Amino acid sequence: MIMSEPYNELKQVEMAIKSAQRMVGQATMSMDPDQLQAATDAVNQAKEQYKKAASHQTGVDAAFFEFSEELLEKADTQLNEAKK
Repeated sequence: MIMSEPYNELKQVEMAIKSAQRMVGQATMSMDPDQLQAATDAVNQAKEQYKKAASHQTGVDAAFFEFSEELLEKADTQLNEAKK
């Protein structure tokens, strides 16, 4: 395995989470149903990427995964509150 692969996988997770966070922020401000659905899909995709990367993690990545999980939970909570 090439050394950059785990790094690239983490970078993809980070970018997916950041993108989902932006979409959640926009959707919860506009309260547009289509935007809320798109944000939900983005959060779910980020979660899938997170889970995939987490299954390959090494001890070095522990803090990254902990932080990423917190960000995903916050995005989920924000969306769920907006949908009530």
